[in-house]
Amino acid sequence: MTERQLLELDRFETSDAYDALEKDVLRYAEAMTKTPVDVPDALFAALRARLDPRQMVELTSAIAWENYRARFDHAFGIEAQGFTAGAFCPLPAKRP
Repeated sequence: MTERQLLELDRFETSDAYDALEKDVLRYAEAMTKTPVDVPDALFAALRARLDPRQMVELTSAIAWENYRARFDHAFGIEAQGFTAGAFCPLPAKRP
């Protein structure tokens, strides 16, 4: 990711820093992170049309692993260690 993409991550939907595939990947990550997980069929199909099966497995496992780590850390009260001083760790945007 570029520095600009990191800075605009919380508004990726309207940012021109991301291409269509990158936006779909971020939508997929958001959908996989919801409780319960809710990945729309159309979104999954759109990704499958552009990514081969190995890429889909790698993407899905990377998102699942990060969700696992975040939930594990949260359960144990593990906080951020301050390596970025908040520069590139934006909180998710509040959605209506």
